[in-house]
Amino acid sequence: MKIANKTILITGANRGIGEALVNEALRRGAKKIFAGTRGELKHPDRRVVPLTLDVTNDSQILRAAQGLEDLDLLVNNAGIALYDDLTEVDAIQRQLAVNCFGALKMSRALLLHLRRSGEGAILNILSLAAIAPVPLVPAYSISKAAALSMTQSLRTFMAVKGVSVHAAFLGPIDTDMSRGLDVPKASPEAAAVGILDGLERGEEDIFPDPASEPVAEGFRNGVAKTLERSFAALAQDR
Repeated sequence: MKIANKTILITGANRGIGEALVNEALRRGAKKIFAGTRGELKHPDRRVVPLTLDVTNDSQILRAAQGLEDLDLLVNNAGIALYDDLTEVDAIQRQLAVNCFGALKMSRALLLHLRRSGEGAILNILSLAAIAPVPLVPAYSISKAAALSMTQSLRTFMAVKGVSVHAAFLGPIDTDMSRGLDVPKASPEAAAVGILDGLERGEEDIFPDPASEPVAEGFRNGVAKTLERSFAALAQDR
């Protein structure tokens, strides 16, 4: 997957990682970018097409899918993170709705477009919290762990349809979402560069920033990845 001359849809594109991904994809020569946001968005580059899109709203997802003629890359970036202590089930449900089910619904709705591309790809923006929970945001961690499992399952089923599925595991990034964390953070712009570099190298699992990069080798060569490949082979045999 090379970004140049590709048509891309990015959810949560109005700020933070999403905004940085839009700008980095433009810098790499993207042909058109559909920028999905819940609110109004204006961008000076005419290649950016604002798209009203709440990934928890089925009718908006359907409308977005029907409005596309072609698509090469879907970036499921929209996400929320709420500080909690697992006492409110609603907090878990809200984050699952966006961080896991939103990405799954978008992927299902846009599958036909991605298959027609011939080299379509899905990129799910995850977090190191998907691998190990962060105590300050346990419900968020649960939702990202679920999103990781969903991504791995989706990868297996999409492989036979000619669509590759990628995951980006982010460490702390200097965005509104991590404002309460007093830890070193990478800039959204640097993270966007790392994410798209990994995608263009064909990495299934992308570790794009200084906090996540040390985890890469252990994850890619670890027991969990070995089991993922082994279980995927069972599906392919069927």
